[in-house]
Amino acid sequence: MAWIFGDFRLDPERFELSCGAELVRLEPQVLALLCLLVRHHDRMVTKDEIVEKIWHGQSVSDASISSRIRSARQAVGDDGHHQTTIRTVHGRGFRFVAEVVETAPAQAAKATAPPETNSPLTGRPSIAILPFRPLAMTPELAILADAIPYEIIQALSRLRWLAVIARGSSFRFRKPDPDLELIATALGARYVLSGIIEANVSRLAVTLELSDASTNEVIWGDRINAPLDAVDDLRSRVVEHLVTALDVYIPLNEARSSQMAALETLDAWANYHLGLQHLYRFTTNDNQRAKGLFERAVMLDPHFARAHAGLSFTSFLEAFLHLGPHLKEATRAARHHAERGLELDSLDPFANFTMGRSHWLTDDLDAAAEWLARATTLNPNYAQGFYSSAMTSMLTGNLAATEVGLDTALQLSPLDPLLYGMHGVRSQMFIQSGDYAAAARWGDRAAATPGAHYLIAMIAMVANGLAGRHDTAARWRQTVRQRKPDASAAHYFASFPTRDIVSRSLIADELCRHGF
Repeated sequence: MAWIFGDFRLDPERFELSCGAELVRLEPQVLALLCLLVRHHDRMVTKDEIVEKIWHGQSVSDASISSRIRSARQAVGDDGHHQTTIRTVHGRGFRFVAEVVETAPAQAAKATAPPETNSPLTGRPSIAILPFRPLAMTPELAILADAIPYEIIQALSRLRWLAVIARGSSFRFRKPDPDLELIATALGARYVLSGIIEANVSRLAVTLELSDASTNEVIWGDRINAPLDAVDDLRSRVVEHLVTALDVYIPLNEARSSQMAALETLDAWANYHLGLQHLYRFTTNDNQRAKGLFERAVMLDPHFARAHAGLSFTSFLEAFLHLGPHLKEATRAARHHAERGLELDSLDPFANFTMGRSHWLTDDLDAAAEWLARATTLNPNYAQGFYSSAMTSMLTGNLAATEVGLDTALQLSPLDPLLYGMHGVRSQMFIQSGDYAAAARWGDRAAATPGAHYLIAMIAMVANGLAGRHDTAARWRQTVRQRKPDASAAHYFASFPTRDIVSRSLIADELCRHGF
């Protein structure tokens, strides 16, 4: 989106003002003030609001405000006498009065505008990646302060759910302590990632900080280091770690904000993020709530690909976990919604992921493998995609690929909502290889991980039984019966249709021994 008035074009995403083909050079604070006034050209902007947005609430004099207004007027060919563009409302504030034409619908502009504190977040989340602050860096290493953020921008651009501000705009903000409110106003960014890169005699370290610009809260931070001779490894680790962390912490923050608002006030994206929160609890009630929220998101925006993929996920869980009596209908719905998501956005990794998992339900593992491989190609940092690919490999008996996929998924997302599944697949892998003691250890970890459902407890029960740990197996049997009284061997093999005949026979015997 950009605003056009007279011969001028103001682009808040690129953070630049141009007159014809020429760029107008302005201080960032003056340009941010101009963005603020034009963004709200339909009303007066008070002095208090200017102080709050541009100076982050710090005490400033009227002379300072007047100086920035004067610079903004000069930039657009206005002056304090005629006031044909920026009008002073004496004693109260200022208003942008020139005719403004938006290059995108006003609704889209509102979707990217920074929200007011305590108001529900709206639209697709957006993020600005700032250049890192170098400390004690030699000139040949200091270039990493720009290089790593640029690689992060490239990696994040693969994510279909997150709008990434262009490097040319976000790299204009190089101050040691970035003013989040100023950046949010100037760029329309909801989140800001800043960092410090420093070196000592033998090591490099990168400190990362993700902030919510609407509340000035830090919602995630971390520190990653490596030897000086492993710069390339550090660069790839920072990118991988960050992309995975953002995939967890931004949706959690979006859901938290949306919970404080009335449901009828939430837009499609807010409903989607709330749906994700319920989806990953893996209970019948939460799955139904997630389904309702995704349906509402689709109602608000029928072309919302990710909401359709969310509906595919909820239908998949209904069929995979046997949460209701209409399994065939749930299987068909999982495929239908995945297909619809792909029709709307074929490059969305989540839509490709749900399509792949829908093929599990029809025991078409070759097709599942192709779609899941496509998901991880579209997003090489997609932990859940690698985990699901690993499970597909386990079911087909390719244990080497299973181990590689699980290791990759765990490295990318050690606290993933599907962590219980990663451990459960590893347990099943060891059952197939005949290492029952290792299978029991991983089965115990899987079943004790938050979110683990009754099928995971069945894996732990079988693994412990095969390892001769019958007391532990009996305890997991009791857990299975508590979570799903009608659980059966048919449920297990419908969800895990392993093609390894030997392990399948052993698992079937162990399930039978425990009364399933």
